[in-house]
Formats: sequence, structure tokens, C-alpha cells
Amino acid sequence: MPTPLTVAAVGERALLEGYPLAGVLLVAAETADAVRLAWSSLPSAVGVVVLTPRAAAALGEATTDPRSPMTVVLPS
Repeated sequence: MPTPLTVAAVGERALLEGYPLAGVLLVAAETADAVRLAWSSLPSAVGVVVLTPRAAAALGEATTDPRSPMTVVLPS
């Protein structure tokens, strides 16, 4: 049986604080450097990542790597 994938949310805590109520792994990252560190440290079980707009901008094209989890960016 395959391992279930985890959903994570990366970005500013104020925008993501309700996501853990739905079982999402919250990875608060307030700066661009913290976002990049959080992205590179995600557990291998993470298959989907919800990003704040600032977090998505900090990651740039890192999210397009075919080995990366699928991403969703919150609206501005």
C-alpha cells in the first residue's frame, strides 16, 4: 500500500494559521530565506504545498522542478 501524501502550507503564519485544523502541516516562514529553507526541508511524504504569494515569489522556479511537490498559490 502506498504511503499517504501529506499536505503542507508554507508562508506567513498569519495567512496560514487555520490550515492545521484541516490536518495540513504548517511551516511558518516569514522571510524569503526562511521560505527557501522550509521548502528544502519538507518531509518526503509531502505531495502538495499551499504557498502564500510571498512564499511563491521567494521560491521562483524551484516549484517547477519535476521532483518537487505540487504547489498551489493562495490568491493575493
